[in-house]
Formats: sequence, C-alpha cells, structure tokens
Amino acid sequence: MEISARNTFKGTVKKVVPGSVNSEVTLEVAPGVEMTAIITKSSAERLGLAEGKEAYAVVKATDVMVATD
Repeated sequence: MEISARNTFKGTVKKVVPGSVNSEVTLEVAPGVEMTAIITKSSAERLGLAEGKEAYAVVKATDVMVATD
C-alpha cells in the first residue's frame, strides 16, 4: 500500500458499530490508545472490518485544532 498521507497508525479493530448508512470504527493503535472514525457502511463491509482485524488509521488534514474550557 502506497499513499500520500504521512500520518498512518497501524492498529487492531476494537469495535465496529454499523448504522444504516455509516459505521463507527474504533482502532487500538497502542496499548490503551484508541482512534475512532466514521466511515460508510459499504466501506466497512468492503474492507471486511471486524473485531480483532488489523487495519490502519490514515490521517490527512491541513489543520489540527486544540481547545480547552
């Protein structure tokens, strides 16, 4: 796999919550560190995402914002 994004995190699928259109996918990318993404349901099915499967979180963004109260 070759991609242009520089921020990729290999992880293990911890949870997939399918909805009618989108699925919520949670990856554990380090012990105790999880990343969650919302992707289309059809993409989750096409990728065969299921608990325990290895997958990558790919972050491609021009900004990251941080806020506090």
